[in-house]
Amino acid sequence: MSRMMLSLILLTAPISQTMGETNVETEIQLLIHAVRKSGCDFDRNGTLYKAGRAAEHLELKYARDKRYADSAEAFIERLATGSSWSGEPYWMICDGDKTLAAEWLSKKLESSQAE
Repeated sequence: MSRMMLSLILLTAPISQTMGETNVETEIQLLIHAVRKSGCDFDRNGTLYKAGRAAEHLELKYARDKRYADSAEAFIERLATGSSWSGEPYWMICDGDKTLAAEWLSKKLESSQAE
């Protein structure tokens, strides 16, 4: 009986790890989708981009550097906070209000986790 339980545990471990990665992936994709649907402008290195273009940029950064985003919080902190090239922060400009992209994304993440 114990060998059978051990086999079952060993077989299900990769499934649970995959499920965890899927949840992280889903959270990150929801954040990118929130940017895309926001209607906000995105200030990147002093140039304003529409929301769809901003989402494309974040998707590119995520696709290129997934290894640094093992959680939605890490995605925000390591990839979506600012330019890796200039060091300048990203900004979301919504209805005239300018907010650091990291703060904006963190609020979106918090609200999605509260649901």
